[in-house]
Amino acid sequence: MDKVLDEIIDLMKGAGTRPIETGVPGLSMIKGDIPAHQLAALYEPMIGFTVQGTKILSIGERSTTLEGPSYYVVPVHVPATASVHPYRDGRPYMSLGLELNQNVLQSLLRDLPENLIPTASEHFAACEIDIEFMEAWLRLLRLMNTSRDIPALAPAYEREILYRVLMGPQGWYLRQLGLRESNFSKISQIVKWFRENFMGPIDIGEMASKSGMAINTFHRQFKRATGLSPIQFQKQLRLLEARNLIAFEGYAVASAAYQVGYQSPSQFNREYSRFFGSSPARDTENLRRIESARD
Repeated sequence: MDKVLDEIIDLMKGAGTRPIETGVPGLSMIKGDIPAHQLAALYEPMIGFTVQGTKILSIGERSTTLEGPSYYVVPVHVPATASVHPYRDGRPYMSLGLELNQNVLQSLLRDLPENLIPTASEHFAACEIDIEFMEAWLRLLRLMNTSRDIPALAPAYEREILYRVLMGPQGWYLRQLGLRESNFSKISQIVKWFRENFMGPIDIGEMASKSGMAINTFHRQFKRATGLSPIQFQKQLRLLEARNLIAFEGYAVASAAYQVGYQSPSQFNREYSRFFGSSPARDTENLRRIESARD
């Protein structure tokens, strides 16, 4: 396994502290001392492979340590914060990400016997990666050097990675995501709606009705899928958008608060400070200094 891991690390030598597209559809890589503000984001549905070092990912009130080499699954869009740390001997944090392609997933599920796919799953966590799974990632990553092979081979390697996740401890999430009529799949559609409508008021009863669920069931399923209640989810989307408006688009704090749906600037300041760890003004000053140094 060490030999495979060493080759993966060598192929990732061009990665930096911002995600780099590899030329392979849906595959990105990143390494180094990534600023915490960059890691506070709306995470895309993906399979993540922590190659070396550690990532501490916080969703809602729960923090999960993802120590390499291991993989994890983010099945739906979810706002989160994180920090990364080098390996204990000083080698930099490195990770790969593969976007979840629902069409590929649904095609794979149609080809698998129903009784082969796990029907229960553990909570979100780092999952042990075995040699076969690691080799699938290596084959996908090698395509960076043989671009002519990407159209023919990348779909096959992506499918293998999805298959091995389906058979693993987080497979339930992928199975539910790929079944159009599952509660999980319905929540995924609500999350997509949230991304475009989070600035306005939300009606939980209406959202539950659209999903075909009772309100209590909707709350429970939403939190199971995202780790957050609908109100928490909306609040964190608002705060992430406001941070971008203030730090990088020149909005005044109060203007950004109103823009994302807050009625009270003082409430906005309290919740911003609680979520990001410092006031909007101090946080903005720090973000601009970091970005200026990087550029």
